[in-house]
Amino acid sequence: MSSERELHAGAAALGVNLDDRQCERLLAYGELILKWNKVYNLTALRDPASVLTHHLLDSLSIIAPLAREWPGRAALLDVGAGAGLPGVVIAIMRDDIAVTCLDAVAKKAAFVQQVSAELGLPNLRGVHSRVESLAGTFDLISSRAFASLPDFFAGSKHLLAPSGRWLAMKGKVPSGELALVSHEIQVFHVEQLRVPGLEADRCIVWARKQAD
Repeated sequence: MSSERELHAGAAALGVNLDDRQCERLLAYGELILKWNKVYNLTALRDPASVLTHHLLDSLSIIAPLAREWPGRAALLDVGAGAGLPGVVIAIMRDDIAVTCLDAVAKKAAFVQQVSAELGLPNLRGVHSRVESLAGTFDLISSRAFASLPDFFAGSKHLLAPSGRWLAMKGKVPSGELALVSHEIQVFHVEQLRVPGLEADRCIVWARKQAD
């Protein structure tokens, strides 16, 4: 994996100060992605530098906004989590958030379970299921390049607590998708992000259920 220095510098540019334990776990997570990728094809990225920028720093970009929007304890569902992005990074950075990484592909959910065990993250679990058939209630529901916004909100709204928040990680501001969001959903902030080392548009779409 790329050096601790690069990770610390990138995180600092995102307004995140990593302690030694967090840095160690993030780098170990990147190593596990690369290791499992050889057999299970978890992501398209194969080199350490890309994993650092496109996965670790990209996921770290939501940590400061998340602290602002939800500073306290929470249950979070990461939908279509794949290799656990951003859910695993949230679990590493926020031990007060219980993270469930959901994926319809069994090997990806199994990978998250392995990460939880190897990195000692009791607040992280991987679940193999489709979002439509899942039960439960979550304060926060996240996604990263999972589906269109209308589909993401419609598929997961039965799982969001009445006062909960959605955070959808997107590339360019998805104006076309935003125009199609149901009137039951209030998109209250579209936050543009700049990820160090990543020459690409990034934003978070924050939403909640419309008050009755």
